[in-house]
Amino acid sequence: MSSLRSDICEWLGATDSEEDSEALINECVSICQMYNLTAKDLQYKWEALCYGKAQTIFRFTRESAADLKARIQREIQAKNASSVSNSATTGSARGKLANSAKFLGVNAKGLTGPLKAAAQPPKALLGGMTSVPVKLQHDFDGPIASSSRVTFAGQKEARQNRAYRYMYETLGERSETLDTQLDGFGELILKHYRDVGQLGHPGGFSEGSCVVVGRIVLDAEASGSGIKLNDQSLILEASRAHGDGLRVPLQLAPDLKIRGGYKGLGGVGLFPGAVVALKGRNGGGGYFIASDILAIPPMPASPAPPSNVAASFDMCIACGPFTPDANLDYKPWRTLISNFKASKPAVVLLLGPFVDATHTHIQDGMVDETPSDIFKRHFIAPICDFLSQSPTSTVLLVPSVNDIISDHAVFPQCELDDEFSSDPRIRLLPNPARFSLNGISFAVCSVDVLYHLRKEEYFRRGEEVDSIVCEPEAASDPMSNLSRYILQQRSFYPIFPVSLDVAHEVNLDVSHSAELRVAESPDDPGPDVMVLPSRLKHFSKIVDNSVVVNPSYLTKGTYATLSYSGQGTGFPKDRISADIARLS
Repeated sequence: MSSLRSDICEWLGATDSEEDSEALINECVSICQMYNLTAKDLQYKWEALCYGKAQTIFRFTRESAADLKARIQREIQAKNASSVSNSATTGSARGKLANSAKFLGVNAKGLTGPLKAAAQPPKALLGGMTSVPVKLQHDFDGPIASSSRVTFAGQKEARQNRAYRYMYETLGERSETLDTQLDGFGELILKHYRDVGQLGHPGGFSEGSCVVVGRIVLDAEASGSGIKLNDQSLILEASRAHGDGLRVPLQLAPDLKIRGGYKGLGGVGLFPGAVVALKGRNGGGGYFIASDILAIPPMPASPAPPSNVAASFDMCIACGPFTPDANLDYKPWRTLISNFKASKPAVVLLLGPFVDATHTHIQDGMVDETPSDIFKRHFIAPICDFLSQSPTSTVLLVPSVNDIISDHAVFPQCELDDEFSSDPRIRLLPNPARFSLNGISFAVCSVDVLYHLRKEEYFRRGEEVDSIVCEPEAASDPMSNLSRYILQQRSFYPIFPVSLDVAHEVNLDVSHSAELRVAESPDDPGPDVMVLPSRLKHFSKIVDNSVVVNPSYLTKGTYATLSYSGQGTGFPKDRISADIARLS
């Protein structure tokens, strides 16, 4: 007699020899096996049902078994309904999908991918899942670091503040956010250009010139679909405080002057969403004609840190995709993690996508494990192995909006779920992220903003007036200019609205644009290091007061290495060395 059957017999006080008792025992065994209950669980549920109805315990019969079975089924349905409701409220549908067995599409003859997944019953799917032996923090048997080689300081807000509900954005919230941004730049212009006095109204008729602050907008009707910004399609959008929220056609004078910019740039870049300060007038012709463009003040440099050789550190930076579109073998990533084990950098910064939702194998269901298991097997396990060999290292993970393992598919994006932080040295960061290592500030974003800016940029040349002279001369190549727009606009994504052909790469939530700030306030120093992965050619440059790095994608065979020398007296940009490395 099995243990379950004997326990039920003991509870009921019956034996298998009695025909009625045997049928009742069989029914109880069936219920326990169906709902994964012990004999004690079944007894307690029956007693609870009796007390709830009549405050006494009745004899358990076959009719009682039917009532109890219905009660258990109702409890399970109520629990499932509550789980679905909570999932919808928190907007975690994609995160649930990453852990769901229904995601699986096991390849076989005849049916493949999602077709076979749909045809198979749940038990078959669950039976085909692969168990991933990933060691979590409580059973990690490698050496745990007592102290890291770097001191990490990140954003102080809790994850709950960044895991906001998306698709609930109202027009009022969006309008308020855009207005606040313009008013903030207006204050910055008045503080920097002290001779301005006050800001004017771009739509108001005036005989004299005035300075206005507004946002560049593309006149889609005048330019037609698919046309980039040009002289004939410029519109200036003012805030409600300084221009009643009007949109006014903008014309740039033929003898346009660029005032207050870096010497040698030769002009200024414009794109939809760029905040500009213009000097000119509205002569009553229905448009504002600008004679001068007042350059947005550059972000100040960080103060020179004290000389401290102990503050030195080295770092490796890599960005996904980490596997080619032809397979999910992650060969480039396996090569890179082998390099890490040999070089043992103090910091490893990895930017998603880790498990790309746009990968053909993921879209076609050509996988036999959940995305979470793929991530744990290919990333968390190798990273833990690396940390066991380099106990004083730190690993930073920044997701992508294309990461199917993230339950937050909009930008700005919160960090990955805590279930992936299997070691205290693995830090999960939001996208974009601002943090510091040994006092050196970093700004990191996994969205390809450089490529998006390059598509939308309209570079307008003009005569330089009252320029900022710096030694060496400010870099004026295209990649430096694109990076400079991000620093000047103080935003990881200054384009608005997002172009339709790249909107799926961003999923921008405008009302949470405060999370896109490159610095806490417009007057704060710029980041010492800015990491901007892009499909454009990889580079490492000093732009203004920041070291800007584009490591490109690991599938292209490149990543970045960075080292900071704590010993010295110069500014951080002079003590940071960044290079592009190739996979061996």
